[in-house]
Amino acid sequence: MAQPLEGDEIERYARHIVLREIGGPGQAKLKAARVLVVGAGGLGSPVLAYLAAAGVGLIGIADDDRVSLSNLQRQIIHDTDSVGEAKTTSAARAIARINPHVRVVSHDERIKADNAIDMMTGYDLVVDGSDSFGTRHLLAEAAEQCGIPMVMAAVGRFDGSVTVLAPHLADEAGNANPRLSDLFPEAPPPGAVPSCAEAGIVGALTGVIGTLQAMEVIKLITGAGNPLIGRLLLYDGLEARFDTIRYRRKG
Repeated sequence: MAQPLEGDEIERYARHIVLREIGGPGQAKLKAARVLVVGAGGLGSPVLAYLAAAGVGLIGIADDDRVSLSNLQRQIIHDTDSVGEAKTTSAARAIARINPHVRVVSHDERIKADNAIDMMTGYDLVVDGSDSFGTRHLLAEAAEQCGIPMVMAAVGRFDGSVTVLAPHLADEAGNANPRLSDLFPEAPPPGAVPSCAEAGIVGALTGVIGTLQAMEVIKLITGAGNPLIGRLLLYDGLEARFDTIRYRRKG
């Protein structure tokens, strides 16, 4: 349920409130929202920063990793003084600096088949900031069982993609929304997708894609615009080009 704005929140969120598509009611929905972000890395960093700035009332952070020096080129929620610290601790401290109205819940553990549903329970939606297809597939299945949407993204070198999965809902025509398996029927073979450490990645790229994820979260919470359900948004950083691929439920 939406929560009323108090104190300096009206001034803090004034640029949202004047937007017809969000307004006071939309901002109140953001304040009441509970969002789980899986991964406080390259994608999770801009997601966490912008959701905190937007006034999402409760943000869960799931990550069992620690900050390393090589993270700092792209994981902007962390800084040099955070090296060696748990990413959840570092990210929570940054969020508190951005917006003291936001409550953070830290999940200092790797999400797995035996804890995914328990971890997601109580959240309104989940953001995929992971870097493996296996984790992404696990998150998608658990989100569907919990009846919440998932904002998914992937990045590599100079390109990235974003989509929204909500297979527990139907479109305007009554057709069930697609699953991750409708977009990617099979997982890539081991070694087919090199890691960031192996192939490299432009730090700013994760900012572009993570910010797009945050935008989709805000749209889903407030009801503004049309989320990327059944659409995969592709970004080519070298060519500065966006493309969209539509996909449907197959069965």
